[in-house]
Amino acid sequence: MHKKLRQCHVLLLSLFCSSSLASSLSQDNLFNQAKNYEGSSDLVDLQYHMGPVLAGPVNLYIIWYGRWNRNHQATIRDFIYSLSYSSPYPSVSDWWRTVRLYTDQTGSNVTGNIVLSGEFYDYRYSHGRYLSRLAMQSIIKSAVAAHPRALPLNPHNGLYLVLTSGDVQVQDFCRAVCGFHYFTFPTIVGVTVPYAWVGYSGTQCPGMCAYPFAWPKYSGKPPPSTNGGNNIMRAPNGDPGVDGMISVLAHELAEVSSNPLINAWYAGDDPTSPTEIADLCLGVYGTGGGGGFVGKVNKDSWGDGYNVNGVKGRRFLVQWVWNPVKRRCFGPNSID
Repeated sequence: MHKKLRQCHVLLLSLFCSSSLASSLSQDNLFNQAKNYEGSSDLVDLQYHMGPVLAGPVNLYIIWYGRWNRNHQATIRDFIYSLSYSSPYPSVSDWWRTVRLYTDQTGSNVTGNIVLSGEFYDYRYSHGRYLSRLAMQSIIKSAVAAHPRALPLNPHNGLYLVLTSGDVQVQDFCRAVCGFHYFTFPTIVGVTVPYAWVGYSGTQCPGMCAYPFAWPKYSGKPPPSTNGGNNIMRAPNGDPGVDGMISVLAHELAEVSSNPLINAWYAGDDPTSPTEIADLCLGVYGTGGGGGFVGKVNKDSWGDGYNVNGVKGRRFLVQWVWNPVKRRCFGPNSID
């Protein structure tokens, strides 16, 4: 992922100084992306660095930070449920099969069993409405220490997901990142556990973090169209912010599962600046994608764009990830 974070506290490890753990959707990345390998490529030097992957069943815990729309929450929950349950092909679980190709040094694959095991509602903005990156760990600490309805502190197979509402500003959000993942410091949380953060961009920067359901104002290019007109894709679940958030969430879940401690699967020699399995496919959602074009995806009768099916008849548009067997970006909606 592309690094923008410039200042770090030396006592909190040099690794955390990078934003390599971030889903970056800057206009340069979207419209001039040189690392979108939708076709087979020998140029990608993705390597395994001997660290763990999330191979065992995962208990996922959501922290809803701020005030959330219930319909948006339901959409996000259904996407998470879809990771482990069968739906009509091409499905979210079919998409996750590419992530499952990644193994640890014992040959164990990334898990296909992700269970939503707890939710915590921090509607009082316990750490304010402007958050640093490091504040995400304090939010997790508050959630696992709350009384009487704390989340479990699960160092064995826990994965924590902090989701911030549209009225919360996060360091580098919209300017450089739409989400990131990392692991907690024992000095803050008490144990080391992987976590990810994703923000709702619908009111702050839909053109940056809800692509392709909104278009960057300063991209310098019009939305791609076959008829010369405006061709903004409609969101499959009715809200560009939450549908864009789903794709960022998919991006981060793929990377935290294949590189939870930043010592497993990534390209590049510098662990503070890794290019991970979803970074390689930024902006690619179907065959022919890249350079501002999402690629070949489906559209329903309303014109809503999607590339995978989920539970309860849901449809989602999720970014492709790097397939280590095919050595290219890949998703179950591929037509070649």
